[in-house]
Amino acid sequence: MFQKFSEKSDPSSGRARVTALRARMPADGLDAFLVPHADEHQNEYLPERAERLAWLTGFTGSAGSAIILMDAAHVFTDGRYTLQLRAQTDPEVFTPEDMIATPPHDWLAEHLRPGMRIGFDPWLHTVDGADRLSEVCEAAKAELVAVDRNLVDAIRNDLPAPPLETVTIHPLDYAGETARDKTGRITDAVKEKQADALVMTDPASICWLFNIRGGDVSHTPLALAFAVLPVEGEPTLFIDKRKLPVRTEAYLTQLATLRPPSEFEDGLKALGEAGLKVMIDPGLTARAIADTLRQSGAALVEAPDPVRLPRACKNTAEQAGARNAQRRDGAALAAFLAWLDAQGPETLDEIAVVTALEDFRAKTGERLGMDLADISFDTICGSGPNGAVIHYRVTEKTNRKLHSGELLLVDSGGQYHDGTTDITRVIPLGEPSSEHRRHFTLVLKGMIAISMARFPKGTRGVDIDAFARSALWQAGLDYAHGTGHGVGSFLGVHEGPQTISRRGMQTLLPGMIVSNEPGYYKAGSHGIRIENLVMVRPAETPEGGEIAMHDFETLTLCPIDRRLIEVPLLSDAELDWLNAYHARVREEVGPLVDDADVSAWLEGMTAPLSR
Repeated sequence: MFQKFSEKSDPSSGRARVTALRARMPADGLDAFLVPHADEHQNEYLPERAERLAWLTGFTGSAGSAIILMDAAHVFTDGRYTLQLRAQTDPEVFTPEDMIATPPHDWLAEHLRPGMRIGFDPWLHTVDGADRLSEVCEAAKAELVAVDRNLVDAIRNDLPAPPLETVTIHPLDYAGETARDKTGRITDAVKEKQADALVMTDPASICWLFNIRGGDVSHTPLALAFAVLPVEGEPTLFIDKRKLPVRTEAYLTQLATLRPPSEFEDGLKALGEAGLKVMIDPGLTARAIADTLRQSGAALVEAPDPVRLPRACKNTAEQAGARNAQRRDGAALAAFLAWLDAQGPETLDEIAVVTALEDFRAKTGERLGMDLADISFDTICGSGPNGAVIHYRVTEKTNRKLHSGELLLVDSGGQYHDGTTDITRVIPLGEPSSEHRRHFTLVLKGMIAISMARFPKGTRGVDIDAFARSALWQAGLDYAHGTGHGVGSFLGVHEGPQTISRRGMQTLLPGMIVSNEPGYYKAGSHGIRIENLVMVRPAETPEGGEIAMHDFETLTLCPIDRRLIEVPLLSDAELDWLNAYHARVREEVGPLVDDADVSAWLEGMTAPLSR
């Protein structure tokens, strides 16, 4: 099993740990200390060593931050984790905050007093983030203080060692471009910014650039490393050689000078001492890196990571891999859903569902010639009221029996060497209620609206986010998360810069893969989310049109449960889309199914719907 079900959160430890942190703060003359959910690379999912926020507060979500003062403690997260935050933290110790409505720097602006000293770890805050904090502190006549050692690490006696998982070579058949060709392209982009070198801190960009994959972060094939890419000369990769098998080390030695991470700061100082202009992404790069470069004499060129867009716009091989992975994943999901329908709800619990799904993915991958390398994130499997917890993760403590008359939300994905998948389906356990069907169909209308969208060049995710919400808004409903996130190619299941959301300012470009996942959540009752992955296609002028328009190719191939659909709520165009989608699922997934019962289930679930 890739997924574990032990309880990672312990709310009861929060008081003692915050007390210990407060006892440590006066030694640095601090009135407050900031604890973000972050590591030196600004990863979304963290190695165990970097899970400081979870260790301190009990909150295990992938987005959050804490402000610890001598007399109060505030924990911030977004709408995905509102219920989880309250469940995982001690309410007598921590006050929950909405980081979207009031980000930590805005909260500080309202509560700082003159003379206060606010401590932060400069390796865990980006240049942009630290600048915002500095501005707030200056305006309040307070001081932002960089600490030499993280205070949470200082009070821990169980600090895990850094991860040392094996690094492998990502085959050219799946990468579609050699590492040398990629570095040439990126070097050209650095030249265009009139910089002499690029400092790379994002492991996803580094893995993509050098065509390597690792295992330092759960469910995401990242090798933690830093890199320096000069315009002239050989790149330097700062990576622990203990991760490198002989073949991988020999491969990387042909591409870069290999140095241990402990020498990274020396490498930064050398850039400054040489008087170079160094390009960094201020939204990704740690403040400590920028400070080291400046103090050693480097001139900083601030610009977005030039690897992110090439990485996001999948090449021909990556697109083919994504399609193949989705077909294979669709066959696994068909077998799983057919099995689930054959069970009596009361015979299963959430953990049994999660383990069965992982088993179906593993067996299907093995049968079809592509092993499941990992799941792409801990499966979200919420029955009844647990489905309303947007990023619910089942544990031995929260595990719940399935009951007839409820909905089961399953959000899951697989990591295959040719692609990363992410899909959400909702299954009725027994006969769904009219409320279940209405809410489901309103969400489905939003998912279809994105699936059918046409949009001109230059359109951003923010411009089409409302398409998915329109039917819900008409009914006075909404959901507290974005509509879509980017997805990597055997990399992160959440990949920037593209999103479909209220903050999605990146232009949608051909080859970008993004999720399409509107939802609705009724606290204490049920949760609904329908998610397919889609890929932006090149713009073409529609017949009779005047302007070239992009549209989406739907990649995910899995039935949408017809028992939850109120057909009268669908327009003719929506019903046509749904029937065409199901016909395609039947055509592409059917030949990959090897069980007669699964084939019969697939035929029935993808049969055309009519009025």
